[in-house]
Amino acid sequence: MLLAIDTSAGTSVAVVDREGGVLSELATTDTMRHAEVIGGMIQGALEQASVAPQRLSGVAAGMGPGPFTGLRVGIAAAKAFALGIGKPVVPIVSHDAVALERYGAGHRGQLLVVTDARRRELYWSTYGGVDELGIPLRVGGPGLSKPDELPEVAVHGAHVTRFDAASVSAGQLGLLAEQLYAAGRAFAEDRPLYLRSPDVTPSSGPKRVTA
Repeated sequence: MLLAIDTSAGTSVAVVDREGGVLSELATTDTMRHAEVIGGMIQGALEQASVAPQRLSGVAAGMGPGPFTGLRVGIAAAKAFALGIGKPVVPIVSHDAVALERYGAGHRGQLLVVTDARRRELYWSTYGGVDELGIPLRVGGPGLSKPDELPEVAVHGAHVTRFDAASVSAGQLGLLAEQLYAAGRAFAEDRPLYLRSPDVTPSSGPKRVTA
């Protein structure tokens, strides 16, 4: 049983079980209040599922791609919660969860998943389908591009469907983590996928004052 958290596009928190599926899920598409809502959503998801933290086997964390400020809130919350209960963090690429949901809803063939990167840019990942276990097969990305610079093969290839996701389901993120674990597959790298530098840079030191 996992707690799953994603703040790559909006904020989503869920409790999932390999056998029972999504036991609870809370979400908001607000991209400005990750830090304000994450704590209450974690508590609410656990209460709705009637699950004590000690019953969890780990915490699935969406690693993006996502904007720096929002993405790091979810990853930090996942790591802090996992540390508090003495369980591991399971890193998952956020776009893979979107792909899992789309294929689970009946999509077939190639898929282009797109999320808002702000600054008039887009995050993207491409998928060629699913494997024999229903796990999405990512064949390109995650990447960062201007809207008119998305991969040509993804935009103009035969039978490719583009899906612009306003949010990422933590429920699907957690289910993907459970599927990967059951299949003995590798998780994502424990590395946030910002794909560009943050807006704020560290100070180079105190300014020199001259008379």
